[in-house]
Amino acid sequence: MSLSVIDHLVVGVNELNRGIAWIEKPTGVCAAYGGVHPGRGTRNALLSLGPRCYLEILAPDPAQKDLSWFPNLPDLSEPRLVGWMAHPPGLAGIAEGLRWTGLSFDGPREYSRQRPDGHRLRWKLLRLGNDLGGVLPILIEWNPDSTHPADDAPAGCRLLHFELGSPDPEQAQKILGVLGITLPVSLADRPSLRAGIAGPKGTLELIPVDT
Repeated sequence: MSLSVIDHLVVGVNELNRGIAWIEKPTGVCAAYGGVHPGRGTRNALLSLGPRCYLEILAPDPAQKDLSWFPNLPDLSEPRLVGWMAHPPGLAGIAEGLRWTGLSFDGPREYSRQRPDGHRLRWKLLRLGNDLGGVLPILIEWNPDSTHPADDAPAGCRLLHFELGSPDPEQAQKILGVLGITLPVSLADRPSLRAGIAGPKGTLELIPVDT
């Protein structure tokens, strides 16, 4: 199983510093503040998991009122794995393939955020109309003039494993194939994501909401 298609994992929590401390305690790596997502109500902190792969800690931004994405973040007093993003090649071609299948989707749309050092990151996202309860990823394509967050986020951690579970693994696997992603999906009672990361101090298991 190749994990190279994974761009980043998203850990949600109701307060950013709580999430940073929660990751740092078992792994020994402190995530760095990344910035805010204007219009989406969130801010983040990041740490690298290796080449072109990172962990994003996502929390509500106190300066914004509305959470347009991940609206359950205020309820997460304990950090939980809430989603993932993949970077298969050729986002425009994937969008064309999705049109032929009849699957609903939005994008690719352009987004950006400004880092604390003033550098603006730009990317495109493609979101499926039905992500099968979070099993399917959001697709991302970074602008060529943007530094990939994994390149300069705090290093020292690596992704040990990443697991997808679904009540209908065949359906999930079929759609992943349309997205250009080859990852196994196991049979599960409900949609689920699980991952493990290792740092210089120890390991941490990332589990989904309500587990």
